[in-house]
Amino acid sequence: MRVRDRVVVVTGAAGGIGRALALRFAEEGAAGVVVSDLDEAGAAEVAARIGDRALAVQTDVSDEGEVRALVDAAERTFGPIDLFCSNAGITSGLGIDADPAVWTRTYAVNVLAHVYAARAVIPGMVERGSGYLLNTCSAAGLISCPGDAPYAVTKSAAVAFAEWVAIHYAARGVKVSALCPQGVRTPMLEQGEAEDHLAFRAIAASAPVLEPEDIAQAVIEGLDAERFLILPHPEVAEYFRRRGDDHERWLTGMSRFVTSLDHD
Repeated sequence: MRVRDRVVVVTGAAGGIGRALALRFAEEGAAGVVVSDLDEAGAAEVAARIGDRALAVQTDVSDEGEVRALVDAAERTFGPIDLFCSNAGITSGLGIDADPAVWTRTYAVNVLAHVYAARAVIPGMVERGSGYLLNTCSAAGLISCPGDAPYAVTKSAAVAFAEWVAIHYAARGVKVSALCPQGVRTPMLEQGEAEDHLAFRAIAASAPVLEPEDIAQAVIEGLDAERFLILPHPEVAEYFRRRGDDHERWLTGMSRFVTSLDHD
């Protein structure tokens, strides 16, 4: 999958990974880049940097009607969508005591947004015989997330949904990649560091923090290879392998790791 001359939509694109993706896709020669975010002004700023080949659309990805409106706007402006990057996500920094409203909101943004995007674009992709979904699922979807139960659970579900789509639609021309980075220098991470959340202490202790531009480079390479798992942090591949090799041992090791962080 090469993005040159393709129509691309990126959600959560006002900052962080989404912003880096949108700018990089433009650099790679995308025919149209749709910059979507709940932050209307932030999306407009990114689109302005790209120029005439960009469209900014304010979207709440937890609302299926707004996701469909995003797809309609993209296709009216640039034509059929070749690559939909479902990138928007939220964290909570909370454990099992998180309020039900937090669980519900996190599930809506981190899981249902992927479902809504797929339902909006897959029928057209199947009809054309080609299309690509890039779902930002996080390393938490593969190896859990100490200190943030809603995030760990919903990102695991996001990976499972991406797998399901890949299984059912590969033969019909729809490709899927799950982007699973660990620590990335974004406003979300910086807020967690400032508040000293356990989740962000775990990130700092287990792998280097990358820049959003590093993630964009990994995405370009992963799309070119059409890999399902795009892992910008090579450490994540090793942690994931250990989990698969001996799940009991992995759980014990993770428990000790979290205990050590609690005592730092």
